[in-house]
Amino acid sequence: MRMNRRIGISVASVAIAGVVLAGCGTGGGGESAADSKEITWMTILHTPTTPEPGGSIESAIEEETGYDVKFQWIPAANGNEKLTAAIASDSLADVVFTGSLGFTSATIRKAMTSGQFWDIEEYLDDYPNLSAVVNDQVLRDGSVDGHLYGMPQVKEKARYGVLVRQDWLDNLGLEVPHTTEELAEVARAFAHDDPDGNGEDDTTGFYDRLESFDLGFRSLSGYFGAGSVFELTGDDEIVASFDTDAFKEGMEWYRGLYEDGAVNNEFVTVQKQNQYDAIAQGKGGIVVTGIWESRNFQALAESADPETPMDWALINDITHEDVPRRILTDTAGGIGGWYLFPKSEVKDEEELRAILDFIDKMNTDEVYSIMTNGVEGEHFEFDDAGSVTILDQSKWDQEVQPFQASRITQNLVSYPSNVKYVDEAAEKIAEQEEFVVTNIAQSLTSDTYDSRWSEVRTAANDAYNKYMVGQLDMAGYQAAIDELRAGDLGTIEAEYTAAYAELNG
Repeated sequence: MRMNRRIGISVASVAIAGVVLAGCGTGGGGESAADSKEITWMTILHTPTTPEPGGSIESAIEEETGYDVKFQWIPAANGNEKLTAAIASDSLADVVFTGSLGFTSATIRKAMTSGQFWDIEEYLDDYPNLSAVVNDQVLRDGSVDGHLYGMPQVKEKARYGVLVRQDWLDNLGLEVPHTTEELAEVARAFAHDDPDGNGEDDTTGFYDRLESFDLGFRSLSGYFGAGSVFELTGDDEIVASFDTDAFKEGMEWYRGLYEDGAVNNEFVTVQKQNQYDAIAQGKGGIVVTGIWESRNFQALAESADPETPMDWALINDITHEDVPRRILTDTAGGIGGWYLFPKSEVKDEEELRAILDFIDKMNTDEVYSIMTNGVEGEHFEFDDAGSVTILDQSKWDQEVQPFQASRITQNLVSYPSNVKYVDEAAEKIAEQEEFVVTNIAQSLTSDTYDSRWSEVRTAANDAYNKYMVGQLDMAGYQAAIDELRAGDLGTIEAEYTAAYAELNG
């Protein structure tokens, strides 16, 4: 029998104990609504529509978990301002979801390390649905200075790979590449051997965009052995990956392709949408991006030409020489942010345990389906193959989609799809988990990083772009990085190295 479990900020201790016992399956709660309140949940809204309070998704969550829930939605457009203001004024909810702001906001991280939120590591083993997804790597990358100040949102750890036009490979009699040498051969062939067979010199290999330093090339650099933004040397020093031999070897390889016309000439100015449009129009045949994007490229091409010959090879196992198979995380090691529990709202351990019981129940297959698909029969239905069919897209967009970004685990259940590439992409992404390389500095604190990293990264990005297009040689690139290291970059690396030594000493 499902019990009605409610938790309040001012609820009596005996009632809280009853909630905890009910959560453990040892008895029911009997407190009245007058003595309690619903769980409040402050979370980021990534959609234009705000769900109506008490709607069918909220009601289904309450029915499934046995808790009353009140969502407080913060639009992503001004999420940083709103969330940091709420933290500064201590006007928070029982559960506060940071999203990616937990990584980029110095205010949020300082609030975490100053003791404003509960450290939950010692409690996790009591909640099977949470501890099941917080493995050693998630615990390491989800901690801050050795403390787990909230439940990490767990998602795919590495979604990037290499997408190659399969139909162009077939046209040229080439095999799917699995090494950097083979990939370079394919890129040059796509640039020079008329892979689309139209008799014109209008194609290239890689089609990159202006975020190459942070996204496309950064992922490629991992194959050469570079780390994920920061890495640990053999001397236990933390250094920026963009100044490692592996990263620079990758740069030389990529610039060679650029000089051969196998990378789009103007990539340093190409916006994301322009990149997508160019790929859909068949201007380039290789993209380093999220593996799932194959579906979107295909859809774009088919919207313009339903008979398009476009077909993609989804590649997740590129290697370079004797470097073991590896892939850099593009999701902060699978951490999408934190669910924080403010001590101003969650007053003591008993209240914390009740909140964690609720969060544990949120991380079930049943609730995941509600927040992913909606209510069966109202928002979706399963076909005979178990694939999800949305019944009314507009209704689903308004009522279901807003909840997706707040799921405790973003990839808890994989639903079969009848859309081309979706299942294959999910399988390829899952296969990469054992090879993921994460950022050693992510869980550490550097005040100089918080205040100056944006400027350092921008300067390094500029040096990368100038090297790629031939405005700098490698000595010039190195001089630019050395200048950064003489200033803020060197301080950041030193602070991270000291923090790492303190944590691991």
